[in-house]
This record gives sequence, structure tokens and C-alpha cells, in this order.
Amino acid sequence: MAGADRNPNVAPVVLGLRENWRQFALLALINAFVGGMVGIERTVVPLIGSEEFGIASTTLVASFIVSFGVVKAFANLVSGQLADKWGRKHVLILGWLFGLPVPFMIAWAPDWEWVVAANALLGINQGLAWSMTVIMKVDLVGPKSRGLAVGLNEFAGYLAVGVTAFLTGYLASRYGLRPVPIYLGIFYAAAGTILSVLLVRDTREHVRLEAARHPRQAAAIGFREIFMLTTWRDRNLFAASQAGLVNNLNDGMSWGIFPLFFASFGLGVERIGILKAVYPAAWGILQVATGPLSDRWGRKGLIVAGMWVQATGLLMTAAMSGFGWWLVASLLLGLGTAMVYPSLIAAVSDASHPTWRARSLSVYRFWRDLGYAIGALSAGLIADAFGLSWAIASIAALTFLSGVIVAIAMRER
Repeated sequence: MAGADRNPNVAPVVLGLRENWRQFALLALINAFVGGMVGIERTVVPLIGSEEFGIASTTLVASFIVSFGVVKAFANLVSGQLADKWGRKHVLILGWLFGLPVPFMIAWAPDWEWVVAANALLGINQGLAWSMTVIMKVDLVGPKSRGLAVGLNEFAGYLAVGVTAFLTGYLASRYGLRPVPIYLGIFYAAAGTILSVLLVRDTREHVRLEAARHPRQAAAIGFREIFMLTTWRDRNLFAASQAGLVNNLNDGMSWGIFPLFFASFGLGVERIGILKAVYPAAWGILQVATGPLSDRWGRKGLIVAGMWVQATGLLMTAAMSGFGWWLVASLLLGLGTAMVYPSLIAAVSDASHPTWRARSLSVYRFWRDLGYAIGALSAGLIADAFGLSWAIASIAALTFLSGVIVAIAMRER
């Protein structure tokens, strides 16, 4: 800090969105590219498995999400440790290096195993790169605007997921499932890597500044203790971790099951792309409002209500038939997730000391993104045994129960 003050070429380190808006906006753009990497898969990849490779088992089709979810969860788990040791920027760049081969592998995969392997690399890309964009934004703004920071970060990422899901569905309806729709991913990976290398600045000095101002100083704490605190010892962190897991459990289910479910009713790939776009687009756009609302109203109410709105959207999808009903259900699912997502990350940040916040967020994101694998696998098994509607309805019930757990366990701060 003293060196920064003496050097006229180095801007002083300050906290706040307005003071750091250029880096904040750059990180938002980069996270849009991170989200777009997932968006290339939301519509077309399940259909590639069923139509191009002739996979009849829903569980096997969903296997690419299982590989993605497991690998991303463990990448999240180490991301905080690596960020504190190596710096946020280095971990962000590493995440992009793992993401570069992904669109090429999917576009020209000779068999399904290549798609599964590509999603393992995508999991590392998302676990490292997305984690760093959100952690760096929280570092930049300080404690007063965490919900806003997370909301804007997730807005950029999930709006890109939705837009890309729509674009890939549109392109697939005209040029086929591969390779044209996947060309978007090549652009995202190249642009994200270049911007991260050339323009991003690290934020560890912002963390040191916030820690120096923090009302309570933290003793040295190891990763094992942080893992236990975030997983079950701290009731707020436990409530957030289980809700995050269930949130992504139902998202993993929708990723793998919804395209097959809609196609079973004769819906074409372009209309499936619209439905698959509406959910993450609503999720992304509405977080611009729900993030700062959680700063004003508190986290708990938005999380509980959001889980129940999600459950309603899932149940409506399973129980109703027709594009109009499914469109409304997708909007509800997006609204509920927008209420939950930034509030959960902000709640974890609230309950964590600045000196170990990155590691606590990495544990939360480990449990949250493990939900992708659990959701895809469990929904696939239920669908194979009882049908696609039963799989969706079962996950709806679990989502409602998770909201009940938050209502009982979480204390508003």
C-alpha cells in the first residue's frame, strides 16, 4: 500500500463499485464469455447424444453433465486456495487455458466419450474462471454492495448462457447440431483468454485493505476448519451450502432432461432453444434487481421464496403440456433462481471473514456445483425407471424441501 502511494503510476487501492468500475465491467464481460461456454451446450448437446450418437438411456445422455459437475465442484474447492496462494488473475487465466480445447472437442467429437471428456475440461474452466470473476468483484466493491456485485456478475454470466442457448438452437435448426452452433464457443474461449491475460488486474490488495478495516480480526485458520464451518458447523453457511447444492441439482436436471422432455412432445429444436434460453436469461437479467434487493431486504427471505418459486416452475413443467405453459414455467424457474443465486453467494460472503472468504466461497461452490452431477444422475435414473415427468416432479419436491431447511436454519444478519 505504501509503495502504491509513492508510485504516481500506480492507482491507490480503494473499495467500491464506482471507484473500480472499469475493472468491474471488464470482469463482467469476461464472465459473459465464461457463461457463453456453458450456453453452447444447453440446447444442442443432449440432442447430439440422443440423435447423432443414438443413445437411448437418459442416464447415459446426462453423463456429460455428471463429468462437468464433479470436475467443476473440485475445481471450485481448490480455486480459493489457489487464489490466495497464486493470485486471482493467475487462476482466471489457468481456467481459460483449460477451456480453450472444449468447443473443438464438442464440434468434431467422433464419439460420446469425447463430449464427456470435453465437459470435464469445461468443469475446470468454469470452476476456476467463474469463481475468480465473482471473487474479484466481491473484493473490489467491499462489504456494502456484495449483493449488487454478485447480481451483476451472475447477470452477465447467465444472460450469456440464455442468449447462447437461443443462438445455438437457431443455428442448429438451420445448419444442424454440429459444428456451426459450436463456433460461438471458439470465439468465447479466445476472447476470454486474451482479455484475462492483457487487461485484468489482481485484487489481493483490495482484500488486504478490507481485512485491515474489518471490525473483528481473524486468527489463522486452516482449510479443514473452513470446510467444516462452511459445510455444517456454521448454521448460515450450512443453510446456504445445501440450498446451493439443490439449486444446481435442479439446474443440472433441467440441462439434461428438459430438451429430451420437450422433444418427446414433438417440439422442434428451435422452440426447445427458446425454452432453454428463457430460463437462464430471466435468471441473469433479474439478478440485476435481486442482488441489490438482498443488500436492502436481507438474504434469507429471498432464498426461501426463490426455492419455492423454482419448485412451482418445475412442477408446472412436469404437470402441464404445451409451449405456452412451459414458457411460463421457464420464467418462474428463472425468477426463482434469480432470487436465490446472488443472495446465497452474498450470504456466504457475509458469514466469512475477508481473510478466508475466498476459501469459504470455494467450499460453498464445491457443494453447489456438485449438485449438477447429483441432479443429472438422479434425474436420469428416475427418468429411465419412471419417465421424464416423474424425474422433474421429484426434483421439484426436493427443491421445496430445501427452502424449508433455509427457513428453519438460517439467521438473518
